Amino acid sequence: MMDCSEPSPDPPSLDAGDCYRALSIRDARFDGRFFTGVKTTGVFCRPVCPAPLPKAVNCTFWRSAAAAQAAGFRPCLRCRPETAPGTPAGRGTAASVSRAMRLIETGALDHGGSVDALADRLGIGSRHLRRLFEQHLGAAPRAVAKLRRTLFAKQLIDETKMTMTEIAASSGFRSQRRFNACFREVYGRSPSALRRASKKKVAARGGMDGTADASRSVIKPAAVRRTSKLDQSMIELSLPYRPPFAWQALLDFFQARAIPGVESISGDRYLRTIRMNSGIGSIAVRHDASRRRLRVAVRLSSPEGLIEIAARLRQLFDLDADADGIDRVLAQQPMLRANVGGCPGMRVPGAFDGFETAVRGILGQQVSVKGATTIAGRLAERWGTKLPRRLAQHDDLAWIFPTPRRLVKAPLEEVGIIRARAETIRNLARAVLADASLLYSGKGLSEDIERWVALPGIGPWTAHYVAMRVLREPDALPSADLGLRKAITKSGEKPRPPCEVEIELDPYRPYRAYAAMRLWASLNPV
Repeated sequence: MMDCSEPSPDPPSLDAGDCYRALSIRDARFDGRFFTGVKTTGVFCRPVCPAPLPKAVNCTFWRSAAAAQAAGFRPCLRCRPETAPGTPAGRGTAASVSRAMRLIETGALDHGGSVDALADRLGIGSRHLRRLFEQHLGAAPRAVAKLRRTLFAKQLIDETKMTMTEIAASSGFRSQRRFNACFREVYGRSPSALRRASKKKVAARGGMDGTADASRSVIKPAAVRRTSKLDQSMIELSLPYRPPFAWQALLDFFQARAIPGVESISGDRYLRTIRMNSGIGSIAVRHDASRRRLRVAVRLSSPEGLIEIAARLRQLFDLDADADGIDRVLAQQPMLRANVGGCPGMRVPGAFDGFETAVRGILGQQVSVKGATTIAGRLAERWGTKLPRRLAQHDDLAWIFPTPRRLVKAPLEEVGIIRARAETIRNLARAVLADASLLYSGKGLSEDIERWVALPGIGPWTAHYVAMRVLREPDALPSADLGLRKAITKSGEKPRPPCEVEIELDPYRPYRAYAAMRLWASLNPV
């Protein structure tokens, strides 16, 4: 069945014998890689479900929760499939599915979005996209999107005191009627009935929360206080991942590039301000290694947008990467073998706000990391939005990064940005206002690079940096980067040229972005 040692370009082959063996020992490595439908109960479970092991003859195996649900199975209320880690990204035709999933997670099929439009953004036909989803996930794109919203809402029902109206809005449902209908379709009962059942279960266990599985996620209110608005309360999201996970390496990367007033590292926490369509706020993220998850404290001015926040954070921290498989690919070459062994599970940092990260990349053209960070802070303070004190989770959080509309005509030179670079940022703002798809993965790395280098003032280094962090392309490689050139050069010698960076890192395809991250980290070992 699925090989945990290396990501595969082909859809996983669900060998029933292998799946049942993984299920019988509750192998957490396969959590989220397949789901088990149990014919006698009519439910589908994660491989780590603590329920008694069903007989093999009564088990069917599915590549995704959506496929199991489409086959008529209901989500297990004990192991809670909504808390499983995400499906790892693939290669080959699976890469198109991964790009589509990233777009779905950011709402591409919500609020009237069509499969045809989604396929067009990927550069393939809608019929072909549906075939790929059936091939790799066993379900149609719309079924995947609908179940995603429903499972997220189920978490909020179980583990917060939010009202049903707030939960529906937070999960991307446009109406209460649709919210109720989806729950009856998936769970066979109403949301209110599920909450009552959850309360009884918690009470029966003496107030302890449900699953015994260490990989489950929890969402709970950090402040129970209820006011007329959600801006006075804190909600805690929990985001699971598959180990290994190099949290400190991520913190080190973000700390060096944190925009003053917008981002901060405090101890072992990552904090930042956020802007959503529904409002503004802040987040504080810390690592819960024992439970294999990130715990995220969210303070928002509106309950809407929680599901999108979760999706953006999964991309920001690269939580759906098959880190163990990628490490095995990188360790095959001598240059990174010791690096992988010393720091397993290094991820490629993403972007919570794609425009912000792209501007930060432009500011970093031919200047130091520290210099670009300082200027970015000035830009945020001058044209950003002031964060209300009640929404800040740390004294360092004061500004929300400006929108493209705020910068399209801004006199950026007044905060120390040279004229050519200021015009590049203004041009980017115009381009994003005209076509927001620039900030989302599209037809593939080559096409994405072509779109970006066509913008005035954008060269290959910036385009690959954006592809790496914003567009989430695992093979992006900013080969002209001085740090990468130094990393492949012997001590005391002149940095080697970009073409030699490409030659040295060619064996690491299709994960050159992960190789680049390790080379950058090697320049400043902890």
